[in-house]
Amino acid sequence: MSITGCLILVFWLGLVPLAIGTLPAIFVDKKRKAVGFMWTTGTILMWALFQVICVPLILTEKHDWQTHKQHFPYVVYLFGALAIVLAAMSVVLWLVSLKKYAASRPADMKRKRGKQECFFWGLFGLLLMVQLVCSVVMRYADGDDAFYVAVSTITESSNTMYKILPYTAGSTEMSSRHGLAPFPIWIAFLARVSGCQVTFVAHTMVSTVLIFMTYVIYGQIGKILWAKKQEYLPGFLCLIALLVIFGDYSIYTPENFMIARSRQGKAALGNIIIPMVIYLFLLLFERLKEQQKGEWMMWLLLAATVTAACLCSTLGTFLMCLFLGVIGLTAGFVYRNRGLIWKTALCCMPALVYVACYFGLG
Repeated sequence: MSITGCLILVFWLGLVPLAIGTLPAIFVDKKRKAVGFMWTTGTILMWALFQVICVPLILTEKHDWQTHKQHFPYVVYLFGALAIVLAAMSVVLWLVSLKKYAASRPADMKRKRGKQECFFWGLFGLLLMVQLVCSVVMRYADGDDAFYVAVSTITESSNTMYKILPYTAGSTEMSSRHGLAPFPIWIAFLARVSGCQVTFVAHTMVSTVLIFMTYVIYGQIGKILWAKKQEYLPGFLCLIALLVIFGDYSIYTPENFMIARSRQGKAALGNIIIPMVIYLFLLLFERLKEQQKGEWMMWLLLAATVTAACLCSTLGTFLMCLFLGVIGLTAGFVYRNRGLIWKTALCCMPALVYVACYFGLG
């Protein structure tokens, strides 16, 4: 693979999400420097934007069956342009807010790390590195690759979306189950803009990045759970890493999906979207307790996460409604706040729209 192609992938998987994530950081991050928060929320917003752009074009291409129109190039240009514009605008707004914040912020007090904490950070780094290396050098093709990676390859080479059956290369009609969750199309987009092979993008770059992102999200969850005992955070992450390493006892476990199948939308749903929902709710409850401003941004991020879940899998549309319903009702009773219930219900609206499309398309 060319160095230029790899750098372009780093740009789209790292820099663009990081830049987009500066927008929610203006309203949520107190210190304006939480890189992990920016990167993860920026990825979620980018996925939500891709879902909103891609699905209508897929449905339009389905109805233009007789004219043989190819809509994938529109996805590439439209999403690419809007993502870069959103990233640039977000960075500009973040820099302006950072300049205003710098004049009034208190001096940061650096916490000294003990030898035991440093040891566990080193151990976690080693465990993470082992997983990242093994996910690349010991990767294997599972049965779903015959469909999902093949769909990405066909899309990138033919400019059509879900018009060619990946098993036989014959013509087919779009299946609503797959067409409404176009995660393989996102991988095809990365392959197109980078010029790299789809298999390299899916099996190496996307897999590695999403595994690393999973631990970043768990790290953010740990910061909330161990807010007063930050020295416990590396031990928490080591425990998570060990559970993942020794949880690969079946091809159906979440740990197997994370390490061996992270390039697939179902794995992203279970290992990134669901932990992200948990993290956002923990952050939201923390802000409600302290009566901090910027709550509306948390709800916007939650709605974007629901939309991103629909990108990953059609199961995400149903699962998010159920998951948010349980959390919203429980939190509403615990905090005696009816607003939590109806705001959570509003965040489910993107999923309900795709559920309606799923049953409407048949």
